[in-house]
Amino acid sequence: MIISGRAIEMNFLNRLKNGLGKTRQQFSSRTADVLKLFSKIDDALFEELEEVLIMSDIGFETSGEIVERLRQKAREEKIRDPETLQKALEAIVLDMMGTDDKYELRNPTVMLITGVNGVGKTTSIGKLAHYYKEQGKQVIIAAADTFRAAASEQLEVWANRAGVKLVMQQEGSDPASVVYDAISAAKARGADLLICDTAGRLHNKQNLMNELAKINRVIDREFPDAQKEVLLVLDATTGQNALSQAKSFTGVADVNGIILTKLDGTAKGGIVIAIKKEQNIPVRFIGIGEGMDDLQPFSPSDFVNALFDRQ
Repeated sequence: MIISGRAIEMNFLNRLKNGLGKTRQQFSSRTADVLKLFSKIDDALFEELEEVLIMSDIGFETSGEIVERLRQKAREEKIRDPETLQKALEAIVLDMMGTDDKYELRNPTVMLITGVNGVGKTTSIGKLAHYYKEQGKQVIIAAADTFRAAASEQLEVWANRAGVKLVMQQEGSDPASVVYDAISAAKARGADLLICDTAGRLHNKQNLMNELAKINRVIDREFPDAQKEVLLVLDATTGQNALSQAKSFTGVADVNGIILTKLDGTAKGGIVIAIKKEQNIPVRFIGIGEGMDDLQPFSPSDFVNALFDRQ
C-alpha cells in the first residue's frame, strides 16, 4: 500500500503530539497548574513560573526572558486573571521559536552532518537520505567518519535501507579523501544531494576543527557550485547537555541547523526553545522514533501546538 506524503505528515504530527506528552506534563501542564493556584498576578507567581520553566530544561537564560516578557505583557495588556496568562505564555513561546520557514535545498547541495557518538547521527543520515529521496532527489552518502569503529558498516546498512549509494573507504582513511571520492561520484551521477558523515570528537577541538576545515577546502575546490549545509545532531533526552554540545560545536564549525533526535518520550523537549533562543540556530529536523519516516522537517507552530495541546 502506498502512503501519501500528506498521510505521513499527519501521522507524524499525531505522533509528535503523543511523543511530547512527558514534556507537556513537565511544561505546559505544570504552568497551568501554577496559574490556577494564584488568585492574583504578583512576583510570587512569576517566580513559581520561572522555576517550572527551568525544570523543563528551558534553562536559566531563556526562562528568565520568557518570564520578563510575560510580566511586560501582563502590564501592557492589563491582565488581571492569572489563568489568562497561559495564552500569553503560548504566544511568547511561539514568537521565540520563529516562523515556519521552509528549509529549501538547491541542487546540488553538500550536507555535512556532525555530532557526538550516541546522539543518533548515523540513523539520522539514513533517514535524511530516505526523506530527500522521497522528495525526488538523487542522494549519495559519504562515510567520512572514518575513525569510529564500524561507523562505515553501520552507515552502509542505513544506505541500503534508504536505497542510496554509499561512498566509503577503509577504517582510518583520510575523511577528506572520502569526501573527494564522494564528490566525484556525485558529479558523475548528477546527484542532487551529498550527505557527509563527519567525526564528532570534542575531546580535541583543534583536531576536529582541522578535519572539518580540510573537508571544507575539498568541497570549495571540487564542488564550488554546491550549496553547503552543516547540521548538528543532538539528543533531546540529554536536555541541557544538548545545549552545551551546541555551544561547543558552534565554536569549531559553522553549524547552520540542528537535527534533534529522540524527542518522543522525553520530559526534556523544552530544550528546543533554549537552543533556538540562546544559539539562534534553527532546528531543521526532529526525530520521534526508529522508523524511516520518523525524521521530518521541524515546524515551530506544530511544536508549540503539540507542547500546549492546542488544536
